[in-house]
Amino acid sequence: MTTNYTVIGAGHGGKAMAAHLALMGFRVTLYNRTADHVTGIRKRGGIELESSEGGPHGFGKMALVTADMAEALAKAKIIMVVVPSSAHADVAQKAAPHLKNGQTVILHPGRTCGAIEFTKVIRDNGCTADVTVAEAETFIYASRSDGPAQARIFRIKEAVPLAALPATRTQQVLDDIGPAYPQFIDGVNVLQTGLNNMGAIFHPALTLLNAGWIEATHGDYQFYIDGVTPSVARVLEALDRERVTIASSLGIRARTALEWLKLAYDTIGEDLHEAIHNQPGYYGIKAPPTLNHRYIFEDIPMSLVPMALLGGRYGVSVRGMDAIIRLACIVHRTDYWRRGRTLDKLGINELSVGELTNYVNEGVIE
Repeated sequence: MTTNYTVIGAGHGGKAMAAHLALMGFRVTLYNRTADHVTGIRKRGGIELESSEGGPHGFGKMALVTADMAEALAKAKIIMVVVPSSAHADVAQKAAPHLKNGQTVILHPGRTCGAIEFTKVIRDNGCTADVTVAEAETFIYASRSDGPAQARIFRIKEAVPLAALPATRTQQVLDDIGPAYPQFIDGVNVLQTGLNNMGAIFHPALTLLNAGWIEATHGDYQFYIDGVTPSVARVLEALDRERVTIASSLGIRARTALEWLKLAYDTIGEDLHEAIHNQPGYYGIKAPPTLNHRYIFEDIPMSLVPMALLGGRYGVSVRGMDAIIRLACIVHRTDYWRRGRTLDKLGINELSVGELTNYVNEGVIE
């Protein structure tokens, strides 16, 4: 029997995923909250997918294209949430009344504490169904939207860690999505996937420390190559040490940025400055054209804030993260500490390390 997938979000990633799943022979429903945004897909009946280097391509036929959440979830077995993490809570709130026993929700990706937030929001909004919520550590595709009903995949990652909440359900999720995505592997638990979130370390600091250059050139320089000077690299290294120490305080062995660069790109160096400049894939990548960019308004509240607050809660010095978050608050004239994923919003503010570990592994809060 063909698994019924629902993809939530028709942006760069959602369109690529929906088209690819359809081309693999699965029944796919595509949901987008703004109906106008998917008019072209609805009229054509699907999405035209192109790929670089001989990847998946062709016309991915949609079973249904809708802006109605009840309709989108009615026949779904697996629900792929492919929206910015700042929209996870909103999706959870809308989905809560319509979720049913046996459904699986996967966040692509969860950023930091995404599955914890999603679970709390659906419960707070009256969902009593036995639903499994999981998150990917990163997005499996490098992709973009090429037109109203067109998408392009540049690359599909070979191994992406995934964890369910609780971790006892991870293997079942991997088994369920394995026919479509054998690339997903056991990510241990959602604290591990969330604290291995490398974008939280690279994106906000690199953007804010190059604020003058971004505003003067509208991003017309090489983001990683020109932007990562020796001093900027030292800040990134300090943030990375804090992240790894926060993970360690929770009994988790997180990958360092240098280990991640070796794993993801087979790139090495004596330090972060050298390793980044040794990564051929970073050459040619331009900077964001403006500071009003998801590298700040998504990565700060949904990634760096929960990391820093976990560190503060469990006795880790997070002065580097604190400095970057404060800079973002000043630049954007907003309080990201309040707007972000706070431990209170996540429902874990009173938990000891042991209780939090038990929750993410076993699903039990004593």
